[in-house]
Amino acid sequence: MVSGWRTTGGVTLDRTTPLSFTWAGRRLSGFAGDTLASALLANGVSIVGRSFKYHRPRGLFAAGLEEANAIVQLEQGGVSIPNLKATQIELYDGLIAGPVNAWPSADFDVMAVNALIKRFIPAAFYYKTFFWPSWRLFEPSIRKAAGLGIAPPRADPDVYEHSYAHVDVLVIGSGAAGLAAAEAAAAVRGNARVMLVEADAEFGGGLLSADEPVEGASPLAWRDAAVGRLRRMSNVLLLNRAMAFGFYDHGLITLSERLTDHLPPGQRTGPRQRMWKVRCTRVILATGAFERPVPFAGNDLPGVMLASAAQTYAVRFGALPGKRVVLCTNNDSAYGAAFALQDAGCAIEAIVDTRDDPGAWGAAAHARSIDMIKGAAPLRALGHRRVKGLGVIALAGRARTRIACDTVLTSDGWNPAVHLHSQSGGLLAYDEALKSFLPGASVQAAVSVGAAAGVLDLDAAIIGARAAARGEMASAPAAIPVGPTRRFADKDNAAAKAWVDFQNDVTVGDVQLAARENFRSVEHLKRYTTLGMASDQGKTSNIAGIHALSDLLGKPVPEIGTTKFRPPFDPVTIGAFAGRSVGADLMPLAHTPSHVAQMALGAKMEPYGGWLRSAYLPRPGESEDQAIAREVNAVRSGVGLFDASTLGKIEVKGPDAAEFLQRMYVNGVRNLKVGKCRYGLMLNEHGIVYDDGVFARLADDHFLVGTTSGHANPISESFLEWLQCEWPHLRVLVENVTTGWAVMNVAGRHARRVLAGVGTDIDLAPDAFPHMTFRTGTVGGVSARVQRVSFTGELSYEVAVPWGYGADLWDGLMNSGRPYGITAFGVESLMVMRVEKGFLHVGSDTDGTTYPQDLGFGPAIAKKPDDFVGRRSITRAEGLRENRRELVGLEVADGGGPLEVGAHVLPADAKEPKGTQGWVTSSAYSPTLNRPLAMALVERGTKRLKERVRLWSLGTWREARIADQRFFDPAGKQING
Repeated sequence: MVSGWRTTGGVTLDRTTPLSFTWAGRRLSGFAGDTLASALLANGVSIVGRSFKYHRPRGLFAAGLEEANAIVQLEQGGVSIPNLKATQIELYDGLIAGPVNAWPSADFDVMAVNALIKRFIPAAFYYKTFFWPSWRLFEPSIRKAAGLGIAPPRADPDVYEHSYAHVDVLVIGSGAAGLAAAEAAAAVRGNARVMLVEADAEFGGGLLSADEPVEGASPLAWRDAAVGRLRRMSNVLLLNRAMAFGFYDHGLITLSERLTDHLPPGQRTGPRQRMWKVRCTRVILATGAFERPVPFAGNDLPGVMLASAAQTYAVRFGALPGKRVVLCTNNDSAYGAAFALQDAGCAIEAIVDTRDDPGAWGAAAHARSIDMIKGAAPLRALGHRRVKGLGVIALAGRARTRIACDTVLTSDGWNPAVHLHSQSGGLLAYDEALKSFLPGASVQAAVSVGAAAGVLDLDAAIIGARAAARGEMASAPAAIPVGPTRRFADKDNAAAKAWVDFQNDVTVGDVQLAARENFRSVEHLKRYTTLGMASDQGKTSNIAGIHALSDLLGKPVPEIGTTKFRPPFDPVTIGAFAGRSVGADLMPLAHTPSHVAQMALGAKMEPYGGWLRSAYLPRPGESEDQAIAREVNAVRSGVGLFDASTLGKIEVKGPDAAEFLQRMYVNGVRNLKVGKCRYGLMLNEHGIVYDDGVFARLADDHFLVGTTSGHANPISESFLEWLQCEWPHLRVLVENVTTGWAVMNVAGRHARRVLAGVGTDIDLAPDAFPHMTFRTGTVGGVSARVQRVSFTGELSYEVAVPWGYGADLWDGLMNSGRPYGITAFGVESLMVMRVEKGFLHVGSDTDGTTYPQDLGFGPAIAKKPDDFVGRRSITRAEGLRENRRELVGLEVADGGGPLEVGAHVLPADAKEPKGTQGWVTSSAYSPTLNRPLAMALVERGTKRLKERVRLWSLGTWREARIADQRFFDPAGKQING
């Protein structure tokens, strides 16, 4: 039956499809249906990796996602993926993989020298060392040694996507309980959609490695029949390779579905993985249980494995863990593993059971001529690079025995996989018989069934699952208690060699050390020792560590509790979270109506507030500074054209529109006359400046609110929230019409002539259409809204037409302005002109602490008797401090270039960069004034005009003078052309 490490069995193997793969440079073979782990085992590979800290040799330990040792680097180049578990990688032809955290190889790792100094680097040693003479002295070498796999050197070539579903019932797990629950749920009247998800490539869970009949059929036949019936049901969706990794509020379950991971990279098409967000009316958790390892000295040696894992490898994959096997247990489940392995061709040297009477299972072992050592426990695994024997000790009398073997299988009982139940907010209850935590009360519509509920009897699990799916209660049989586990006395030398967390190198001795140093909370224990913080997230180590802590403190396990179960249940590819939101799709940028025309002019496009806009439009041979200077000079001396379509436009309409906006703006709204515009500030509830813009009154009950480009949606949503939640009695409608109107801003002394040249029925005469007024009419034969407002300080019209006419309006204005030398200008040129004028730019000249009085709005607030959003906050003591930072101008006093944005403002006699009095918020070189200008928030700035200050930025000192920020045309004469 046996050929090397491979048997003739293997229920999911396709022996007609041999596969070739490369492991650590060695060419090996396997079959379709293998995992990388089973193929390595079948090829006799004992050492599959190294532990994180001590670099001890590690062999396969488990067969599922609880694997802690076989962490591998899969493939090479851009498709390389670090830190995958070999147990979760489906074998395909040409697969390339190798161990992580080992150099030059897992067989010979130079860093294994760490194990020789283990006593000097116990748990938390890094908290106590490397402080002298300096952490920086040790940091480079420590960082080089840290980590596991290597991030791919190139961009991920794979594609990921998201999908969404709403289901009546979601069943997680496809073992016997999961399949039974799904079929019963689908038969319930009213369940229009049932979804069954399974993380494995195959449905069936534990049935794939079982050998006892299920309802009169073989496990595989029962599985096939159940899956067949489910596939024929029109209201059932089956997903394999789909792991449920998060259970959130309101019945939200997240899934990670592997679509093409099982194929060679060259054969993959379409998305590699899909993340699902599933809203569920009800969830049935059939997530199974994890077997607990037995702690004993040397239990991390290659050849020490969970009993259930060995059974899975032998029955499902036809791969033997060894040839001479000893099983160590305190419960019945290990006997099934022993018998399955014996049937597969292993020699079972002995079963070591801590119980004095294993009952019928002991009799069955005797009938198979298997030696039994009762009332005993493993003491020490013998060997260096692989198990060669096992020392056994009697729990009473201390008699010792040594058994020659090459494999030790352990089973200390089972821990239900309560992770998703706990994530959902469900409580846990400790079961003294099973020595594990079971699901307690649920806070969402979720129920655990089968082994996930602590029901380890297969027939009872099926009956209970069907009842749960129908909404009925089924009494579970009393759990068969597990036997005792050998514990370690405090400071027992063997405890330092008994491993609890195999990946992170945490021993029972480390748990004892944490307790001695008073880290006795389970959360403190986790962080002090790193117990359960590896990529397996403590699935086999947490409960063992809690048991050890309980013994040390003499405190019941329920009082110690567990650490918080957080998503993801198992690591998820970062690309799956991102989906298609990567690169240019991370934040798709909208285009302005004149985008094509500006690109034809050579515009340099940059993202601004969710839009792709021209920063400047250089001519051939021009630098950025030269292009900006030319554009600014053109507007100041003639006329320019700017696409302002991105500015937020929100219509507020209704009998109470004025009253509503009176509450939203710092300045008054009620007294604004129809056809007039006003500049205003909006605050958040904390009194912090949130947005600014010009609003216009179109009619008594109709306003057009202007916002910054990036805040159109947030302001609109804010308006709706206030109306719906705080002032539902106000009769107001709000509509964001930003993308309904294209806006072209023609600015400069010739702006009036250019606009008239396009053709309009609006009287553009200065007296008929003064600054800060609004008019409607036609422009270029199209209905238009025109505001005479300016962010440049020049004569300026903002002409709004329906979006579809925006490109034509741009072309028309450019043609009309050609006799006047019209120049298209970009955002950066506009920013230079607003600095010249000293105009505020929210977000640049403000931060999360800026109040309106810091910007000169104190008098306006004093005149307004009404309340408004944020008013109470700005009258607190913080807002009334005399030394608040105020917005002022800065003039360079050292003959240098523009000041650095963010440079700290310090007193004129400052010698060291400390005690900052403010910082530079905006800075530019003014082509108009031919000198650098800046704006800054400075303590008591408006009271310190003409005072000299020093500025510091990243080691560079500058000199400046505080000034009025209205550098250019302070009287505003240019505004009329």
